[in-house]
Amino acid sequence: MPEKIKQSPQQKKANSLAKDRRNTYGENDKASRKAIPARKAQENRKIRRKAKQDLEVMQNADEEIKDVKESSLKHDLERIGGWKKAPDTPLGEVLSRNPAKRKTS
Repeated sequence: MPEKIKQSPQQKKANSLAKDRRNTYGENDKASRKAIPARKAQENRKIRRKAKQDLEVMQNADEEIKDVKESSLKHDLERIGGWKKAPDTPLGEVLSRNPAKRKTS
């Protein structure tokens, strides 16, 4: 196992400000526990619903349309550009937004 590199307190602080993240979305941070899985489930249901509708249309369509629909279903084209969770903001950026709120000693 490789040895850990000793860091000075200043390096630790800089790494913390760069890597630690804060939720700045605007809603209660606890709400994300339910909202993110719910949104993913909603998106997946929407895609399955669309695929089912396409399969029903394919039964009455001609061969050319069937090939296009089948190809788009196989390649999962409906998922492209779908919902994605917005990443949280780095702590350093959050703190630099309003330095007046921070207590200076």
